[in-house]
Amino acid sequence: MKSITINGSQRESVGKKATKALRNAGKVPCVLYGGNEAFHFSADEIAFKDLIYTPDVHTVKIVLDDGRSTNAILQDIQFHPVTDQILHMDFYEFEEGQEISMEIPVHPEGTPKGVKNGGVLRFNMRRMTLKGLASELPDYIAAKVAPLKIGDNLYAEDVKSDDYEVLHDDDELICQVTAARDLELLEDDEDEDEEGEEGEEGDAEGDAEGGEEDESKEE
Repeated sequence: MKSITINGSQRESVGKKATKALRNAGKVPCVLYGGNEAFHFSADEIAFKDLIYTPDVHTVKIVLDDGRSTNAILQDIQFHPVTDQILHMDFYEFEEGQEISMEIPVHPEGTPKGVKNGGVLRFNMRRMTLKGLASELPDYIAAKVAPLKIGDNLYAEDVKSDDYEVLHDDDELICQVTAARDLELLEDDEDEDEEGEEGEEGDAEGDAEGGEEDESKEE
């Protein structure tokens, strides 16, 4: 798996006032866990663009201004609810030779036979959790969908590898090829249900009006 480097500085103060000052200066307050104790640092917000604003996943090499460096993975991130400014980030430190767990994107490879025959490829999982050495984890999981015909499924067991552990049940569904007409039939059934409800409402209104007329005639 690819790694990106983040250059940061140790935080001398972690109070609210100091944190606000960092954000106003265009920096992101961060915490590094996993070592002997939590470590606080900050880095320019722009330094995280290749880590955050991408569908790909990376490990991170955090390099501090005092020369220290460590390997880590992004654990959590908080955004401002209105401006989407990065408010805070948590990282988890790992050592060489240590297994880590990460969510890896699933990329389809090829065009399913069923799609060529009018079917539709539908994904149940766009990301899967894998466990292994950082050097052995893939940038993405290759879902070989080309052989799939209409009605065929691809399961978690189909993407197993000796390089990593798949942290999903073997029978967990990744994707499937369904017939387009099945979707049309479903939509038609929904339309009929709606029309049926409208018809019932119309009949009810008619019965009510008819009842009023009968009463007036009797009078």
